[in-house]
Amino acid sequence: MAYDPQKHPINQSRKKSLDMNDKWIVEFLNVTKVGHVSTLNRKQPFINPTSFWYSVNNHEIYFHSNAYGRMRYNVENTSKACFECFRSGRLLPSNLALEVSFQYECVIAFGKIRVLGLMDEKRDVLQGLLHKYFGEMESGKDYRPITDEELKQTSVYGIKINSWSGKKNWEDRAEQAEEGEWPDLDPKWFDLY
Repeated sequence: MAYDPQKHPINQSRKKSLDMNDKWIVEFLNVTKVGHVSTLNRKQPFINPTSFWYSVNNHEIYFHSNAYGRMRYNVENTSKACFECFRSGRLLPSNLALEVSFQYECVIAFGKIRVLGLMDEKRDVLQGLLHKYFGEMESGKDYRPITDEELKQTSVYGIKINSWSGKKNWEDRAEQAEEGEWPDLDPKWFDLY
């Protein structure tokens, strides 16, 4: 199946058997630690690894960066963004070069990105980030609450999701050549990888 950039939705998949549903995507976003946000400055793409938090209520992915920098500049000049997060597992050897693979699961989201401007909204989002990563710790008890000065030093972003997809390829083994097509792979490779 050829890729058609004019076909919608944009999150179309070549291998439907790997597609995961919305419930799986939300659970994956809740446990994955690092995401990558891609923005654009004219024709120059920029990708940034970041911590993030997904809000089910707003269907939005939140993250933060320095008050000023490339991310902030790009967001102020274009609203298009792409987000990705993944987890990988074992390498999957095969006696067919085309079938060599690895275990992975991922989420990719497309949407419009914005800079949050209201102090209370920024504080709520940053508190959501703290809760995701350090949920057992309590603001005002285990750590000083977020100050207004800290909020002024931080850019907080939201990506309103237009479409997303989740994929999972977590097979125990990659596909192998059928009998007689090519000699079986030496078992040592399955143990090594």
